[in-house]
Amino acid sequence: MSFKRTDIVSRQNELGRPLLLDGAMGSYLLQKNLNPDKYLWQSIHNIKHPKIVKTVYEEYIDAGADIITTNTFRTNPSAVKRSNPGITNYEFVKLSVDIAIQAKRNLNLIIAGSNPPAEDCYQRQRTLTLLDLEYNHKKHIEMLWNSGVDFILNETFTHWDEIEIASKFCNDSKLPFIISFYFDEDLKLLSGEPLQEAINFVSDFSPIAVGFNCIKVKTYKKYIDHFHLQNKFGFYFNCGTGEVTDEKLICDIEPDIYIKSIKSLINYNTFFIGSCCGSSPKHTAKLKEFLDEVY
Repeated sequence: MSFKRTDIVSRQNELGRPLLLDGAMGSYLLQKNLNPDKYLWQSIHNIKHPKIVKTVYEEYIDAGADIITTNTFRTNPSAVKRSNPGITNYEFVKLSVDIAIQAKRNLNLIIAGSNPPAEDCYQRQRTLTLLDLEYNHKKHIEMLWNSGVDFILNETFTHWDEIEIASKFCNDSKLPFIISFYFDEDLKLLSGEPLQEAINFVSDFSPIAVGFNCIKVKTYKKYIDHFHLQNKFGFYFNCGTGEVTDEKLICDIEPDIYIKSIKSLINYNTFFIGSCCGSSPKHTAKLKEFLDEVY
């Protein structure tokens, strides 16, 4: 099946400014009192409450987002196998992407296909075999692309093996992609390698940009104090207190404060900006105001 896809690079060139990524989906659904599945996280509501998920997309679109991210952070094969939602994995991914496509309507928006780590983002040791990891990412990326996304957003990646698998597969398959990193205060991946080495490695596979997500602003500033980014890049930082739990995440970084904290981080190589866990359409609206003022 073929889809008319939006070229994300051409769209950014046309706008002449960083693209605006939407904000949190999972933690925002928590705010709407929708509890997650143990393995599928908030993607379960693509089945249980698709109208609410569609409404969230529409809120971000109304706030000014250029990119909406599919609620597929846990529709990957390893998570689906453990949860058994009652439909095939492809059906699950397809209906998940379709909700975003329906929300997009005929607007000139970009749909990012969210491809997460195979297991919990903050888990230091992977329990899956390398073969299972390869199947998980290749299959999920393939399903996302065949369902009609405009590019693959490999997000919150913090293990070298998964970074390598996703980057090589997207490059070999000629799929536009971004890798977005999560890293610790020592500027290392959770698998132990220096973040800068991972960025240098990924650069050889021609990503659209490298990203940084779910970290605190101060952690990112620590990184750029030590290294100069040559790549096109983007970021969407955590706006919540502490760790995300299945019950709640408290937003303690209000939109105005968030804008003040990121102003100095934007330069000519900034490809996209957004906000992550704990954020809401209010953050996106403030980011849009900021972009309109600057550009």
